[in-house]
Amino acid sequence: MHDDEVVAVGPGPLAFADVVRVARDGAPVRLTDDAIAEMAASRGRIEELAEADTPAYGVSTGFGALATRHIDPSLRARLQRSLVRSHAAGSGPEVEAEVVRAMMLLRLRTLATGHTGVRPVTARVLESLLNARLTPVVHEYGSLGCSGDLAPLSHVALTIMGEGAVRDAGGRLRPAAEALKEHGVEPVELAAKEGLALINGTDGMLGMLVLALHDLSALLTIADIGAAMSVEALLGTDHVFAAELQALRPHPGQALAAANMRALLAGSGVMASHRDGSCTRVQDAYSLRCAPQVAGAARDTLAHASAVAAREMASAIDNPVVLADGRVESNGNFHGAPVAYVLDFLAIAAADLASISERRTDRMLDVARSHGLPAFLADDPGVDSGHMIAQYTQAAIVSELKRLAVPASVDSIPSSAMQEDHVSMGWSAGRKLRRAVDGLTRVLAIEVLTAARALDLRRPYEPAPGTGAVVAALREAVAGPGQDRFLAPEIEAVVRLVASGAVVGAAESAVGPLA
Repeated sequence: MHDDEVVAVGPGPLAFADVVRVARDGAPVRLTDDAIAEMAASRGRIEELAEADTPAYGVSTGFGALATRHIDPSLRARLQRSLVRSHAAGSGPEVEAEVVRAMMLLRLRTLATGHTGVRPVTARVLESLLNARLTPVVHEYGSLGCSGDLAPLSHVALTIMGEGAVRDAGGRLRPAAEALKEHGVEPVELAAKEGLALINGTDGMLGMLVLALHDLSALLTIADIGAAMSVEALLGTDHVFAAELQALRPHPGQALAAANMRALLAGSGVMASHRDGSCTRVQDAYSLRCAPQVAGAARDTLAHASAVAAREMASAIDNPVVLADGRVESNGNFHGAPVAYVLDFLAIAAADLASISERRTDRMLDVARSHGLPAFLADDPGVDSGHMIAQYTQAAIVSELKRLAVPASVDSIPSSAMQEDHVSMGWSAGRKLRRAVDGLTRVLAIEVLTAARALDLRRPYEPAPGTGAVVAALREAVAGPGQDRFLAPEIEAVVRLVASGAVVGAAESAVGPLA
């Protein structure tokens, strides 16, 4: 194992890319010496409070609405066990391993700040679980996003205690105690405050945000590629994407999207074919002409969400927290509103990007609006249906994405006997965003697949080098125009090409880096 493969976890923030590497690729992690020192220092203060007569929330009291009860020292270990066991109350399908691993890593980083008062030995177990690729079973339902992602993180904490169930590196469901023993991981008996410190964070919703930011960043480039291919296939104009026109409205995302489209459409033989004065159209439809404005707004939303995620990843989310001067103070930093809002914002952007993509696809299939293309791009319209039902699939997904765009963060519901009377629902916002990202991937893949077919039908006119490279990449996996074929496997093949980065790579091989 090379040092550059290991993700160092210390008191400072992690890079987004490192979260993705640990979550998806199983990259190993290592607590830094600084992290161990910070945790050891703050732990001393927690142990002082545990011995004191004065009640301290989370150390010598109950939790939530039960915080008024002072817990006798003889019951403190039971207090932590009971907290984790009772809060590990999730239900429903298992959450994806990558989400759980991202959540584990982000919680480990907060422990590494030293503000939670957790012992280094406890943090080491979490480190070992990640490196052994033992993933606690976490369920879909249970988090209100305040106080953090309590139920999901409690399932992780249960594993640290040697209880519950895990999935091993091969995906097998195992009793936690058995799997930990096999990998030489010694579970711990949680000491004062440790149960609360392990579960009182926004790490689940934040993990989903970081993964979504990674995926959406690539999909925004795909949206520009699909839009450029559609504009070209529909005999549209690229004049509206000129830099001087975009500069009149200086949104940074819009400028980037328009620049991508100019690069992709440069040197197009298809576009040159209708620049001889024979074209009588003055303006293209909005779904073509306004592509950079919509994709640009999505880019700017992504930039805002990235800034929020970066701030959250530099945070120490717990209640109470150990301050640098040794004070232990209650706070409300566990409230997930900042993360919940941007998770909802991104679901809105994903829905709108998919909506405009579907509209472009529909234009290519409609003989009344496609400017000379056969109906539904069919080989023999009437006998063949071409891409008719591919657009239905897009429409079904777009309709679903509109429902997923309804914000979760406005849907607070009180809990804990009205002590926790306003919650963020950030976990729910993250769950629906994951579905939205998948749906957007599929909608954009169908547009690219359809536009490639339309460009083939424009021959002998040649597409631009950029868009032509994408068509060529698709043709290695999917055949060109012809009689109707089983379409679902072709759609899935292009979904894989989009998700893997192959479509962006093909375009960039011809035009250079795209934003």
